[in-house]
Amino acid sequence: MWIAGCSTGEEAYSIAILLKEAGLYNKSLIYGTDLNPAVLETARAGVFPLQQMKLYSENYMLSGGVKDFSDYYTANYDSVRFDKSLQEKLILSTHNLVSDSSFNSFQLIICRNVLIYFDRDLQERVFRLFDNSLENLGFLALGAKETLRFSTIDKNYHQIEDQKIWKKIDHH
Repeated sequence: MWIAGCSTGEEAYSIAILLKEAGLYNKSLIYGTDLNPAVLETARAGVFPLQQMKLYSENYMLSGGVKDFSDYYTANYDSVRFDKSLQEKLILSTHNLVSDSSFNSFQLIICRNVLIYFDRDLQERVFRLFDNSLENLGFLALGAKETLRFSTIDKNYHQIEDQKIWKKIDHH
């Protein structure tokens, strides 16, 4: 899977935890990319402010988490470090969604709250990149204010109910 615009990596660690609990972690690779190398350094370190853990723990429980969320990190004064095992299948690298090309084939692409900063032409370019990178029957997850509707690739996808998730139609 590809988390495009992963910023400091919270979403990548969340996906790693979900995959671990589903027994799929060892069969997966998570690519986290961002334009900004500084945020990727934070993601690589896996160190986050302790005060965010209450909210993260609540979100974890609401999403159906099965363990104690604190099992996934070690607290140290005012920060926490996520368990290194969550990084074993995580590849973090710089990537420019506008100018760089596809670098792999994915079953899931998550790009939440990035495209809202792009004009229609740049969005279209990124959607074509995602379409070229997503396997048939793969899924594309976007942010709450983002949509494939009105894009030229819209005809290749159908939206999953009322979610911001689109499934690529099989063209074989």
